[in-house]
Amino acid sequence: MSEAITSPYSNEQNDAKETTPGGQKETRWEEVATTSGITAAQILAGRLQSEGIPARAWQEGAGQAVGLVVGILGFGHVMVPEAYAERAREILADVDSIVDEDTQE
Repeated sequence: MSEAITSPYSNEQNDAKETTPGGQKETRWEEVATTSGITAAQILAGRLQSEGIPARAWQEGAGQAVGLVVGILGFGHVMVPEAYAERAREILADVDSIVDEDTQE
């Protein structure tokens, strides 16, 4: 009774499929915006979600725990799947232009 033992870390079976062990396709997230604090990042992520783009907002845990909004731990980050990054940047560029127009009045 000799059975071939394969390593659970082997990529022999799914090299071309790029799937996770559960069989689901891996999603690569790309940063499309950096903000001062998590609140602004959540607002931008909500704007992208309203356009049908999956988006996440996050901040480093230490910065969020302390409530920082400045410095490297205070930055908020907006992430979208790679496939949506270009469209997300276009939408956020429109948001920036609207904000710029409002502040000039």
